[in-house]
Amino acid sequence: MPDMMPDDGLVLGLEGTAWNLSAALFGEDLVALHSSPYVPPKGGIHPREAAQHHASVMKEVVSRVLTEPERIRAIAFSQGPGLGPSLRTVATAARALSIALDVPLVGVNHCVAHVEIGRWATGFSDPIVLYASGANTQVLGYLNGRYRIFGETLDIGLGNGIDKFARSHDLPHPGGPAIERLAREGNYIELPYTVKGMDLAFSGLVSAAQESSAPLEDVCFGLQETAFAMCVEVTERALAHAGKDEVLLVGGVGANGRLQEMLRVMCEERGAAFAVPERTFLGDNGAMIAYTGKIMLEQGVTLPLEESQIRPGYRADEVEVAWRAEEPGEVFSAGPHEGGVARGAEAVVEIGEEDVVKRRPSKRYRYPALDRRLIAERTRAEARLIATARRAGVPTPVIRDITADTIVMERIKGEVLKYVTAPETIRLAGEAVGRLHGTGIVHGDLTTSNMIVRDGQCVLIDFGLASTSSEVESRGVDLHVFFQTLESTTENFQELKEGFVEGYTAVFPGAGEALAREHEVELRGRYL
Repeated sequence: MPDMMPDDGLVLGLEGTAWNLSAALFGEDLVALHSSPYVPPKGGIHPREAAQHHASVMKEVVSRVLTEPERIRAIAFSQGPGLGPSLRTVATAARALSIALDVPLVGVNHCVAHVEIGRWATGFSDPIVLYASGANTQVLGYLNGRYRIFGETLDIGLGNGIDKFARSHDLPHPGGPAIERLAREGNYIELPYTVKGMDLAFSGLVSAAQESSAPLEDVCFGLQETAFAMCVEVTERALAHAGKDEVLLVGGVGANGRLQEMLRVMCEERGAAFAVPERTFLGDNGAMIAYTGKIMLEQGVTLPLEESQIRPGYRADEVEVAWRAEEPGEVFSAGPHEGGVARGAEAVVEIGEEDVVKRRPSKRYRYPALDRRLIAERTRAEARLIATARRAGVPTPVIRDITADTIVMERIKGEVLKYVTAPETIRLAGEAVGRLHGTGIVHGDLTTSNMIVRDGQCVLIDFGLASTSSEVESRGVDLHVFFQTLESTTENFQELKEGFVEGYTAVFPGAGEALAREHEVELRGRYL
């Protein structure tokens, strides 16, 4: 498709999904950027008041950047996700400008724009992305023409959780900077740590922090250490699963120095590159909308006026990434193991002829007390639950020995499922998970990396996040983790999902209820 951007052409971008109204011009580079944030007098953001603010300052913000209207080739606007009233205000202004200047509209996904401005600002090509903002906390990676969501929050976004805690202690909005400052004077306290595969949950952590009687500085320290360690863990898990070698941090929470430090340390330990854009491009800003609009326009991706409705629940994985369509999008490295050693996110596994030695090394990015706690808890629980599941007829390895951080178990000789995904092998996975759920155990980390096909069975491994639970909610989350990983790493997801469901329902009487709950969990993974 021919380039639709003349050399002197500019794209005007409007961002206003939540608290910040921002406009920018992008050509070959960023030409102009101006923002006017809404600051609530007290408490958090009220959607109607934010929209009223955006409407009242729209003319001034646009006028500051729109100095050469004759050079404008398109109007890009944040179509979603976001707060409905704010989105509508920005979309109305974008339509008016499109008509007045007689140029096309480009509807931009806010989350994808964070990724694209991050790639532009850092020069990274194909990273795993931790996107941490007020309403969104996601781990994304590119595959087959879309940004796939490897994992995300199951309840509230990290930034909203931090702000909620800040409001409960009368700290200013946004709460992140104040909490970061207080944490520098604090000491670690133990708080709930909730990771489910590549997904996370923050509401329990925030509630416990709000209710803590410890000094505020200590609570802030514990809140940061726990929440950020959760984010880095799931990012590392996606990095290990996808076989990529770059990690990019984007979103407003990414301005936190401690989160940046933890990700940098994790990447150093894995031999991956880490980058974070300059602060101008981290929070919500018009530049990210203008730039993404520009590269979309260059591929002819425009939006007719009659189709320019806002999309408050617009998912990043719904966007066809036409500007990267020429890239192969391979997600996995060539082979599962090198030199008899496999390194996952959680452990180093030495693969012998008959035995496997799984050792959980210390993670330098985690606070030492939290690190020791997680290693000990997960090692003991994994050995116990593998043995329990095996006695109940679930295909698992035989445990040989266990110490504080190491498990010696039978080597399962077969094919790692992520390299042999097909309807028939995924059906075997469904049978194994159905039997597991029937025993009252949830795996907690159901990915195709943690399943091995052998002799007509799918053997479940890596029970490090497993727990005992007969609750339909826990089973639904377990299934959601698996489906999310499957969708983010395969081309024929629907066919594979049908195969899994067939195997799952064949062996587990409670399958219907669990699958219905999984759908509910999926619907929660929207802009909150």
